Amino acid sequence: MTLTLDFLLIPIAYLIGSISFAVVVSKCMNLPDPHSYGSGNPGATNVLRTGNKLAAALTFLGDALKGYFAVMLARVLLGDQSLTSTLGSWVLCGVVVAVFLGHLFPIFHGFRGGKGVATACGILFGVNVILGAATLSTWIIVAVFLRYSSLAALAAAVFGPIYFVFLFGFQPMGIALLLVCILLIWRHRSNIRNLLNGTESRIGSKKSKS
Repeated sequence: MTLTLDFLLIPIAYLIGSISFAVVVSKCMNLPDPHSYGSGNPGATNVLRTGNKLAAALTFLGDALKGYFAVMLARVLLGDQSLTSTLGSWVLCGVVVAVFLGHLFPIFHGFRGGKGVATACGILFGVNVILGAATLSTWIIVAVFLRYSSLAALAAAVFGPIYFVFLFGFQPMGIALLLVCILLIWRHRSNIRNLLNGTESRIGSKKSKS
């Protein structure tokens, strides 16, 4: 691909990220708009508040797959046959940030997006399966033992870039993942306040205010 076509991958990734599966799944399953209840966040956790576990699972899967698909599409079009040579590509770094920003600020849904946990997970698996598995394991461990979904997400966000450096050293992709980490933490700022105040809801709690 030419340099101009390469950089077209970045806006394409943003458009892919802008598909909010919380909204899509809710419409397909005749559920309320996820912006209209609970935290107002169009994500799997908020969709779960409807009591529809399948809808929540499909939302998480869809948001994760769009992050994975955007990264893998870019890698294939950039000619990364071994899935390792483009880790230093600034274009791929742009794709990673763009698909995540698309989820946070989706053009198709009035720029009202989710917090990015599932999409970040998909991105990490797209970058490297071991990286994604290690970060997802961190989320699971914190969630199981402490029962705070938000705290698990924050821990995974912090450790994701650290795992990348451990696996691949200091490369441009590490900067992109650090930016994703910072954005994810910023989107969880209300949850951080609730954690500090002791008012954050735990996983399985019937009453949730976050």
